[in-house]
Amino acid sequence: MLDIFDILGPVMVGPSSSHTAGAVRIGRMARTLLGAEPVRAEIGLHGSFAETGQGHGTDRALVAGLLGMKPDDLGIPDSFAIADNQGLDFHFHTVSLREAHPNTAVVEVWSADGKHLTLQAASTGGGRIRVDRLDGVEVNFTGIFNTLVIRHQDVAGELSRILNELSVSGINIANMRLCRDRRGGDGLTVVETDQRVPADALERLRAAYGVLTVTYYEKED
Repeated sequence: MLDIFDILGPVMVGPSSSHTAGAVRIGRMARTLLGAEPVRAEIGLHGSFAETGQGHGTDRALVAGLLGMKPDDLGIPDSFAIADNQGLDFHFHTVSLREAHPNTAVVEVWSADGKHLTLQAASTGGGRIRVDRLDGVEVNFTGIFNTLVIRHQDVAGELSRILNELSVSGINIANMRLCRDRRGGDGLTVVETDQRVPADALERLRAAYGVLTVTYYEKED
């Protein structure tokens, strides 16, 4: 079944929904999940992003997203200059990934206060994206929903505590996935929700036993 994005595409600054709008959203997702303004970025381009991305403005779109722009921001073509003025240092390189979507970027970002994040995401068409890896852990979410990324200890009962906090706030879960790199290490739970998550619920989650960090991505209107 087709939806409105398949027919009309996103509201965006061109030229390509996959190479431009999707790339902006990848950069913006990396900024949001970092939880701070990035001051340095190493960006790896795979497949079509590497081969034709410069002509389609993919590089400028990714930097625009890291600056917090949305796909319809008229500042996208000038993102390099804006980044220079705002103190964002960025570099591009080519990467070769096995079994990755051809429009894939690996974005590694740092904040001034020492936060660090590595995100691998693909632009899947029509301005949509899919996050495939987060700090080396395999994930699968799109940003279509409001999304919580919760890092926590991999201990018995931790998931039920997280779900209880959301239930108390009346938050309905659309999708959820628990990811971990090894048993007994740190876990990473991705929760996509139908409603926006209020600030008090986020604070309760951050204060919950066993929770290390909570990052919240609010979907675009």
